[in-house]
Amino acid sequence: MNSNDYPQIASREEWLKVRLALLAEEKALTRERDRLNRARRQLPMVAVEQDYRFTGPEGEVGLADLFAGKRQLIVYHFMFHRDRGEGCPGCSFVVDNIGHQAHLTARDTRLVLVSRAPLEELEAFKRRMGWTLPWYSSFGSPFNYDFHVTLDEGVAPIEYNYRDKAELARLGLNYQLEGEQPGLSVFLRDGDRVFHSYSTYSRGLDILCTTYNYLDLTPLGRGEGWDGMPDLGGGLDWTRLHDRYEENPAAAHDCCASAKAR
Repeated sequence: MNSNDYPQIASREEWLKVRLALLAEEKALTRERDRLNRARRQLPMVAVEQDYRFTGPEGEVGLADLFAGKRQLIVYHFMFHRDRGEGCPGCSFVVDNIGHQAHLTARDTRLVLVSRAPLEELEAFKRRMGWTLPWYSSFGSPFNYDFHVTLDEGVAPIEYNYRDKAELARLGLNYQLEGEQPGLSVFLRDGDRVFHSYSTYSRGLDILCTTYNYLDLTPLGRGEGWDGMPDLGGGLDWTRLHDRYEENPAAAHDCCASAKAR
């Protein structure tokens, strides 16, 4: 990278004029985000009738048990690669960015990870990463297929990010036609009844990554080489497991990278 990647140099007065213009745009975007948040809260809910079963430290549990007495549940659908015995670097990046759960708990909300892999494999990787978040196995359950984060045409019709197989193929998103995919789903509990209120995928998950939010404030941005950003190395594949940043950059592979660009 060279100085050509840097912004222009200006006087403080010139900088302030442009900064105030940008501030007006930032405030407009904040108001638009407030509008979208209201619309998201007003989405209708769908009753969850399927008796999904999961395995956690406490043994076999149902979806309602994942709430742990809270009214709201956020499930991060974590991609776990059994062939490598480790999680997807992109999903791991998301989890590294999750803060202390006490703040969610104070708002009657619980956040958990769910993966389609045996619990012992998930717990081994959890220990390696030093995470304390609750993590449940959906191995053997239709949960991942029903919420479109495990794609197997032999089990269920292909759908990812609200696109069917034909549309995904037409857009050239072939990496979203099979296997594990990232996502997030939100549920609300009313007594013993559970309702699904929201799910998001691909770049809808950007908001979860505080590292991205910090980098988006900087001149070099995410350094991924798109949208005018310089490529600081690795392109979209730059994120990796946090204990692997000292390795050869060529060894990096973020399986969520393609989804992040869409």
